[in-house]
Amino acid sequence: MSKDRDLGAVAASVRVDEAVRALRPDFAVLVIAADGLPAGPTDAWSRGLLKEAAATAGGLDVTADPHVAAWRSAYGAFGARPGRTRNSAEALLRRASAGLPEAGLLVDVYNSVSVAHRLPVGGEDLTAYAGAPRLVRATGDEVFDTVAGGEPVTEHPEPGEVIWRDDLGVTCRRWNHRQCVRTRITEETTSALFLLERLDPMPLGALDAAAGDLLARLRERAPGLRAVTRLVR
Repeated sequence: MSKDRDLGAVAASVRVDEAVRALRPDFAVLVIAADGLPAGPTDAWSRGLLKEAAATAGGLDVTADPHVAAWRSAYGAFGARPGRTRNSAEALLRRASAGLPEAGLLVDVYNSVSVAHRLPVGGEDLTAYAGAPRLVRATGDEVFDTVAGGEPVTEHPEPGEVIWRDDLGVTCRRWNHRQCVRTRITEETTSALFLLERLDPMPLGALDAAAGDLLARLRERAPGLRAVTRLVR
């Protein structure tokens, strides 16, 4: 099977459970399955993207942003405290004035897109994925591998919490708040799944714009990368 067809199968396998749709019928995610990605540590190019993105958030009242407010409402709906547990876009926007974190070339790129477009963007290493990516409400028995105090630990989500998961366990807790260790993107990652997420009032066209920006930035460094996109709503 060709790599192109593999990517199509990955994109086609992503699903959103009906329990999540019932919670937020306005939710949509634009999926990008990509291979041949540029790998490596943070460099001058990716650092420049972060600085450009941070500049767009200068003076922003984060909580007044309509999309941030929508995510805060969504978090409250499944029991999270939005003042303590922030979606990934809000967390980055709050750090922008002090400088966005440098976490390796690929993560820098999608974080810069997240800030510039004001929406959560997640990235997962496809080589570590097992089965179909799906967004569900947790039973509480799922496994989430993380690090605490510098040591590997296993956690479990709260029952009813919105999680991304695969066949082995939770890949991201509280919708788009915290990724697991197993599938996180590293400086060696060249095959990845990107998830760009939106709620009303952000228009669906904004997802296309953000995805186009992400792919354009990646192709600056890897002109031959292969990618399949799919809108799931």
